[in-house]
Amino acid sequence: MTATVTHPFEVTHRGVLAIAVPMTFAYLSTPVVGVVNLGVVGQIGDPALVGGVAIGALIFDFVFATFNFLRAGTTGLVAQAVGAGDRREASAWLARAFIVALVIGIAVVLLRDVIAGVALGLIGGSDAVQAATREYWLIRALATPFALANYVILGWLIGLGRAGLGLALQTALNGVNVVLSLAFVHWLDMGVAGVGWASFAAEATAAAIGLAVVLRLTGGAAWPRLAHILERVAFLRMIAVNRDIMIRSFVLLFAFGFFTAQSARGGDIVLAANEILLNFTMLAAFFLDGLAAAAEQYAGRAIGARYRPAFERSLRLVVGWGFVVGAVVSVAVFLLGPHLIDLMTASPEVRAEARLYLPYAALVPIAGTLAYQMDGVFIGATWSAEMRNMMLVSLVVYLAVWFVLAPPLGMAGLWIALLVFVGVRGVSLWWICRAKIGTAFPGPGLRRAN
Repeated sequence: MTATVTHPFEVTHRGVLAIAVPMTFAYLSTPVVGVVNLGVVGQIGDPALVGGVAIGALIFDFVFATFNFLRAGTTGLVAQAVGAGDRREASAWLARAFIVALVIGIAVVLLRDVIAGVALGLIGGSDAVQAATREYWLIRALATPFALANYVILGWLIGLGRAGLGLALQTALNGVNVVLSLAFVHWLDMGVAGVGWASFAAEATAAAIGLAVVLRLTGGAAWPRLAHILERVAFLRMIAVNRDIMIRSFVLLFAFGFFTAQSARGGDIVLAANEILLNFTMLAAFFLDGLAAAAEQYAGRAIGARYRPAFERSLRLVVGWGFVVGAVVSVAVFLLGPHLIDLMTASPEVRAEARLYLPYAALVPIAGTLAYQMDGVFIGATWSAEMRNMMLVSLVVYLAVWFVLAPPLGMAGLWIALLVFVGVRGVSLWWICRAKIGTAFPGPGLRRAN
């Protein structure tokens, strides 16, 4: 009987934060681009152009949320290869993900006009807004192969534990986007097309830099043969993992879409107030996502290394730090919320409504902390089927709680249902994780990493 080979490694607070902090800044830098793009177009003075960019960005975000599995799935598979000490396999996962990204990217480019037609048919808008949206989207969609390649490269870097380089690439991507948006719109007077071409140029530039980083890090190491890269079993594994992550992402989008739809049924004031508060929770998520990235890398690496102490140590650290960050962010939302609400709207009615539900929004980060960190653990361990299933279970509980509480409590019932949704996700994944550890690391093993 062949003995199981383990590759021990140490997990420290410093190591976790070395991934979490750069990735937090990387995630936080992304919304800045959207704000700048809207601001740049807003200076032209045509509201239709602002609406066009906003809707075009919404279409882009929805399409790319669908393909975010290229980032997450790559991280887990690469981290496991690193843990097993197989750098060639880490390169093979990168190459496989590039192939998938290229196929999807070309398909989106070819179908971009169809996608625009379907999206605009669902979203609506005036003729001027739709024209601006179409112009922006048709240009920006050309960047899809580069954007998906950037997802893959970022996932590969996180899987290697090179979060600093990931931050550098995201900074380059967003920095080029901002600078070129200003240049194309204000200096070259290109209008909404200028914002689209700025995004295209930024994605292409980041992809070129990313490929240079890939070549630099792989150095003189021999790449796997094409036959190995195209190995059927490996591709099927990658597709299964990515499929489950994609379903999980769709369910999450549906849950928040349902929240928005129910808010709209309460009237314009309620909708505006809840959207402001949801933006607070989305911003808070960026702080927790950084730690989730650390969870992905360390959990995947421990699975590949077959080293249970590192897995359990990383689990304790990311969850512990997660609750610290979640608590701080929740307190910050509660204390700063009234001031931020006043900055985001001048309507007295919307301000009053938002203040009414602010305590619920402030609880979302701490209630969702475990969900974010367990998502990271399950992505890294490639336990994607269980993550998908618990997301579906949580959605059912969410809808059931809303159905029971909405009639007597109104919008408060909707907020409570959302809190239950994020809480059930975290608790259910934690419960399953304890059982999965025994399966992933058979035998007594050590309980702690020294």
